[in-house]
Amino acid sequence: MPSPSSFRLVAGRLTGILFLSAFVLYGAGSALAPGALGSALVLANSAAVVTIGVLCARALRPDAPVTARTYLVARGVEALLLVVGLWLVVTGRAGDDIAYAGAMVALALGSLPFCRAVANRWVPRWFAVWGAVGYVLMAAGAVADLLATGPGIYLAVPGGLFEIAFGVLLVVRGFPRVRTAPSRPERVRHAGAEVA
Repeated sequence: MPSPSSFRLVAGRLTGILFLSAFVLYGAGSALAPGALGSALVLANSAAVVTIGVLCARALRPDAPVTARTYLVARGVEALLLVVGLWLVVTGRAGDDIAYAGAMVALALGSLPFCRAVANRWVPRWFAVWGAVGYVLMAAGAVADLLATGPGIYLAVPGGLFEIAFGVLLVVRGFPRVRTAPSRPERVRHAGAEVA
């Protein structure tokens, strides 16, 4: 049976690969849809998105269980809305842009607490702030594209670069070790030291 540290290494590296592959899967898939290959790539992207949510939630659960569940749900909603968008394209119906914008908003809403939780645990604070700002801009860009074509691609750049950098970081080192909370007597001692 693998040790927790080896699981964190392997699962983190797999998550990093999925972060990086999502750009290729969704980008190529949406360009080739509604063809069979394009549809398969978009579905593979949704599977990757859900897997990212599951693996990150499992790694984050000991430190931040509520955030872990929130992130998992957000990634699930994102994946579902991307599949709905694909279905709308394949069936020739309108609204795939609305489904995509909804997916990006769900991603941002789940990623804001995620970035806060991993700051100073998995990544430096500035890196987490970059991610949070990038996700907000990504969601804003997708919503802006509903009103006027064009700005979304530019607003998606900071979030996209964050996901690439975060993916590379995970591939290199896996999930960092969980930082455990100090025991109750340690908390009391620290509190007393701070007061003194």
